Amino acid sequence: MKSIQEIGNTIKQERLKQGLTLQQMSAATGFSIGYLSQFERGLSQIAIDSLRKITDVLGMDFIDSFSEEKPSVSISPITRIYDADCDKVSDQIIQYTLSQNAKDYSYLPRLYHLMPHLGTDEEVELYSHDGEEFIYVLEGVLKLYLEDKEYIMYPGDSAQLDSTKKHNWANCGNQITKILTFNMPNPLK
Repeated sequence: MKSIQEIGNTIKQERLKQGLTLQQMSAATGFSIGYLSQFERGLSQIAIDSLRKITDVLGMDFIDSFSEEKPSVSISPITRIYDADCDKVSDQIIQYTLSQNAKDYSYLPRLYHLMPHLGTDEEVELYSHDGEEFIYVLEGVLKLYLEDKEYIMYPGDSAQLDSTKKHNWANCGNQITKILTFNMPNPLK
């Protein structure tokens, strides 16, 4: 996958090409103008599901627009962590796709490493998307935001939720938090 800056720039160029303002994109996607602006400039993280929502509004093919072609090889069902696709979503989040052929399946397994938010009172923007989500905390402390509620989760805790409800999560501890997530339907399909 391309860098967040390249993806943001691609979205901005397509939006401008279609003559859409940030305000129109905000109305169509449900994301704030500030969030969209920061994303287009590569200053803000974006979940794959949110990116799909933006590409749908713009009528862009999700996979073709952002993936970097890899040579075709016989794919093993085993994904070694050192072979997993790794993306820096932001300065605070690293994402690993835990399948070499994830786009062929109905759900998307991912591992996230969330850096501590030391000294920052950054507001977490909630988002929604189609489908269901499962979250399992492997290490650290996670704060789950679900509509107007907040939940603190510890290693071994899990949550399953309707992704059409506004949600997000963040590291609320002082060490790296690692979580395993499954999204269905698969936003890469």
